[in-house]
Amino acid sequence: MPASKAKAVANKVAGKKVTTKKGAVIRTKTHFYRGKTQTIARKGKYATSISSKMSSPHSIIKSPLTTESAMKKIEDNNTLVFLVAVTANKRQIKAAVRKLYDIEVKSVNTLIRSSDGQKKAYVRLTADFDALDVANRVGVI
Repeated sequence: MPASKAKAVANKVAGKKVTTKKGAVIRTKTHFYRGKTQTIARKGKYATSISSKMSSPHSIIKSPLTTESAMKKIEDNNTLVFLVAVTANKRQIKAAVRKLYDIEVKSVNTLIRSSDGQKKAYVRLTADFDALDVANRVGVI
């Protein structure tokens, strides 16, 4: 056995790191384990925790949307469109609409607009309720 290899084995037993004259580390294992890199926590655009401010339906639903595309959704798809709080989830939106307007909701689809960061909710009503009647009652039309 060469002298450098014997020295490496002796230092390994002693718990020391062995380097050669060139500065290369003499490896005594056949596997190489890559060191861990730093991971930084992601920062979202808004807090993910549900706040206590969301207890009121009026704090969840800001306003109905009255654009042309929203009117088309009301007529064709039996769907109402609302601007809602960014931190509100679909279950909270469904409950707030049910409580405010006394209607049954079939489904809720949401999206966050890239232009201004506001959240839009498409609330589809069940067949028992007509979105046009509800929109008239709310004052959208």
